Amino acid sequence: MNHLDVSSVVAILAIALLFAKAGGALAQSLGQPAVLGELIAGVLLGKSLLGLLNPDMEFFHLLAELGVIILLFEIGMETDVRKLISVGGISSTTAVAGVVLPFSLGYAVSWILGLETLVGVVIGASLTATSVGITARVLSDLNQLDTPESRVIIGAAVLDDIIGLVILSIVTNVTKGDSVTLFSVAWTAVAAFGFLAITLVVGRWLVPKIVEYACRLNLPGTPTMVAMIIAFGFAWLAEYCGSAMIIGAFAAGLLLRNSPQADEVESGVAHLGHFFVPLFFLAVGASVDIRVLNPFAENGVSTILIAASLICVAIFGKLLAGFAPFWFSGRKLVVGVGMIPRGEVGLIFANMGLATSVFDSRIFSAVAIMVMATTFIAPVWLRFLLPKGDGTQADKSPIGIADLVNES
Repeated sequence: MNHLDVSSVVAILAIALLFAKAGGALAQSLGQPAVLGELIAGVLLGKSLLGLLNPDMEFFHLLAELGVIILLFEIGMETDVRKLISVGGISSTTAVAGVVLPFSLGYAVSWILGLETLVGVVIGASLTATSVGITARVLSDLNQLDTPESRVIIGAAVLDDIIGLVILSIVTNVTKGDSVTLFSVAWTAVAAFGFLAITLVVGRWLVPKIVEYACRLNLPGTPTMVAMIIAFGFAWLAEYCGSAMIIGAFAAGLLLRNSPQADEVESGVAHLGHFFVPLFFLAVGASVDIRVLNPFAENGVSTILIAASLICVAIFGKLLAGFAPFWFSGRKLVVGVGMIPRGEVGLIFANMGLATSVFDSRIFSAVAIMVMATTFIAPVWLRFLLPKGDGTQADKSPIGIADLVNES
């Protein structure tokens, strides 16, 4: 890790945030989500081009990790547990297929390309994600949130993210050196589900009381600070119990969603997210070494081959998932396309693979390019399939996950 003085830190942050906001604004002006612009800004600032941002710097790495925690907390606050429980068989079938098919295809491609088993597992896991924020924002912009296809997409995407969080916990433990056995995977899954179940049951009556008593202090910003204490506390507890920090942050968001202070909490945390979350996307983009895509460089052809193969199976796997509920009478292609963007959760998987040394720069760059490609393709495709119409637009909270991911 690199250590810098305060003046260097603030200079790097000023440049990073300037590029993030400019990239996000440019992406939005082209009809794309801001997250894509932030990723590209990270690539520009990173080691392969300008060399102004080193994602391995200790302070930047820590800020990016805080961004992940805040992002997953906000996703939890946007998730209605009752709707998840009551989601129909169509969304459930789509969600399961949207995990199994991409994972299987990703692992198969890795095996065909001669990659190691653990690399194939992490690649397959990175293909399972679906970005709720990106898809929801596109559907909202098109006034299509209340259509049958949109309800299926949102329900399945939320379930995909929850399953993805559990898969991430399993893969994280496996990358620590645990052998890939049925017992180890089952035990990690039980631990992940168990942590989530226990914290939701116990926290359902404990967390609201904590927030209620704390807010009696009547100090400005108290609900937001209490929410962050709970989010960070749950993240630490999840890590301590052998799960993943983001699962703890997600659980905290679920528990605070229905609190009387939810609107104030969501607004305050989102403002924090506008600073921290783009730093995560910048860090991931800066970690992408586009020089490995040079076909004349060492391993250049293989990197391009891996990236192209992953993009193909990433798209094909989610499209097939949209057709899995064969009895659904709606537009299955729309459902499949809506499931394509990997967004923030896919980047979390890619970053974890790099941090644990499962991925080298070649594999990481290929996976990150797949994430960026699917993030770019899906909004364009959805806009083509669903031209802006008169669909009923669901009520939106003042500031939420869609804003964190899509607004500069």
